[in-house]
Amino acid sequence: MRNGTPKVAAFRRMLAMLDAVLADGGQSGIAAIARGIGMPVATAHRQVATLVEEGYLARDQARRHIAGPRLIGMLHRLDEKQIVAACAAPVLHRLAAESGTVVQLGTFENDMVTYRVKTGQGAGALFSRVGMQLEAYCSGIGKVLLANLPDDHRRAYLATGPFPALTARTITDPAAIADELERVRAQGFAFDAQEVADGLVCAAVPVSWPDGRVLAAISSSQFGEQVRPPEELLPALRAAARDIERTAFGG
Repeated sequence: MRNGTPKVAAFRRMLAMLDAVLADGGQSGIAAIARGIGMPVATAHRQVATLVEEGYLARDQARRHIAGPRLIGMLHRLDEKQIVAACAAPVLHRLAAESGTVVQLGTFENDMVTYRVKTGQGAGALFSRVGMQLEAYCSGIGKVLLANLPDDHRRAYLATGPFPALTARTITDPAAIADELERVRAQGFAFDAQEVADGLVCAAVPVSWPDGRVLAAISSSQFGEQVRPPEELLPALRAAARDIERTAFGG
């Protein structure tokens, strides 16, 4: 065969439809999605019906098409944290452009925050980088991740001190850190008020798995002489977190 193994065109079109439905996040009808990718509407409806029947798509209470149990089951056998980072990247690029801030996503490994996405104008001036691990107790992302650990895991972490001060504002006393984490868990967000570096302010919120676990968090950071109150960043951050959850899990 001169051109190698022949491709299955119908399967390729079905994959394109599945990808388009998931990327749409339940915002459009099947006809609109079909027109957007240049597919006949009747063909699109047959493909979506097949994907629903096989469990790769499902319908929520609003009758929007979302990721189905079979697809989610496949994803759970993969690296969940890397999957959510990949799904988050386009959302965070958009958030960074709209907010004019540096936006990051981090996960928790070995008592440290691993940064998996970093984007935004001025990102190069911020000391973190993708793949880097940093202390969790003093950053917005780290506080969100620590606050949502199981209680015994969080207590074990707090017993690993001491917690060095990175600036004059860093919370270092384990009891005070515990109180801060309780507030973060109750309110659903965290601030870093120049606790990691002088002049750096950020807000962070969780990204939740369908089963309620919080294994990732996103933050919006500002630095310099003039910054907005971090409270102003929360609505856009929360909306971005929901977009990531819908894209990654169909929630």
